[in-house]
Amino acid sequence: MVQKAKILLVDDRPENLLALEAILSALDQTLVRAASGEEALKALLTDDFAVILLDVQMPGMDGFETASHIKRRERTRDIPIIFLTAINHGPHHTFRGYAAGAVDYISKPFDPWVLRAKVSVFVDLYMKNCQLKEQAALLRLQLEAGGAREPELGGPLLSELSARLASVEEQAEALTKQLDGQDDSAAAAATAAHLERKLAGLRRALDALRPGAD
Repeated sequence: MVQKAKILLVDDRPENLLALEAILSALDQTLVRAASGEEALKALLTDDFAVILLDVQMPGMDGFETASHIKRRERTRDIPIIFLTAINHGPHHTFRGYAAGAVDYISKPFDPWVLRAKVSVFVDLYMKNCQLKEQAALLRLQLEAGGAREPELGGPLLSELSARLASVEEQAEALTKQLDGQDDSAAAAATAAHLERKLAGLRRALDALRPGAD
């Protein structure tokens, strides 16, 4: 069974959290609520998230400060953050959001379809990265267990790993084509390109293990 990705929703207003849940429920992922920046940071201590939807205007620790804390932690600094704001203060305000580490900045009221589509891209990237980590872990186990049984690396187990990797490569390529040409998805496209580079490295490692390889 494929594990669902977790999406962190951060807003101090319960009605806003409810609206986000209604919009994103169609993605069939795990939605986690946080009513403050402090609560969000606490949730990030124990769980891994595909993307964070973060309200800018919150009492106490606002969205900018929360994002700064998230980006300072090694465990969480690579999680994409989408800022949500009800106030548009112009380019300076938007720049502050990107400077704090946001990959996108959406003003309320927002188009539900657009928000769902943006979140879906980051969920897809997260799932592909999880699959890549699983393939890399399996490869490491193969190498560690190989030792005196090195010829077996060219047998059925290596073929199985190669087939799994090929599946992830196909999905990553399809996602990259989907993002190509979308001006508002530069961060997602960069992440997809990084994923493809990781896949290429793992493919080279697999090819090097095949019988007859240099």
